[in-house]
Amino acid sequence: MGEIRDDPRLRDREYVFSDRHDAGRRLGEFLRGLSAIPRPVVLAIPAGGVPVGRELASALHSPFSLAIVRKIRIPGTTESGFGAVAWDGEVLINEEFRAALHLSAAEVKQAVSDTRQNVRERLARFMDNRPPHIPEGATMILTDDGLASGFTMLAAIRSIRKQHPGRIIVAVPTGSLSAVRRVAEEADLVACLNIRSGRTFAVADAYMQWYDLDDSEVTREIRGETPVNGAIPHPEKKQGRP
Repeated sequence: MGEIRDDPRLRDREYVFSDRHDAGRRLGEFLRGLSAIPRPVVLAIPAGGVPVGRELASALHSPFSLAIVRKIRIPGTTESGFGAVAWDGEVLINEEFRAALHLSAAEVKQAVSDTRQNVRERLARFMDNRPPHIPEGATMILTDDGLASGFTMLAAIRSIRKQHPGRIIVAVPTGSLSAVRRVAEEADLVACLNIRSGRTFAVADAYMQWYDLDDSEVTREIRGETPVNGAIPHPEKKQGRP
């Protein structure tokens, strides 16, 4: 099991980051303070992980790219998922949750197929159909804006392991305690500033400003068209937090 590192001052607190850019900068400072990281490469899971990843890569002076992974959505929902599909076709199912949902084999097969197609579309849109470059022996740093269940991140870890990196570090601003522990079973290190152990968990509750990034905003982030030193929230989507 990998090591877990957090900021004790932020445990079980909500609204600790102003936005994803602020979270990424603070996460970068935290990682720099842990130890030297040889040959770091930052991979962000879109959409919400992209601004976090840009700030993290800037802080570590490292290459930055994307890890295209998508939740396998529960039929009839837009957010909840019961597994994930990665860019190389890796499929990970939360079997316990799937059983509790009483999904048929046909429903699971269709959901996985739909997710595969979505991953292909996003690879074409954001990566020109190229997989992320994973140098052998490099330290791969995977990031997102938070860990709710951890299964999306686990799918990314398993895909990266196939390419023989040096170490895999998962660095996220916030996460549920159960998800952090689950991910730590397969990562070499999980750095999560804000770990929360309550009965319910929402990634958004760590942020004072929270909104869903659309594809155009992700593209601008990738191109560096928003400043690394500050976020530019979409004015129609920003949700202020008290």
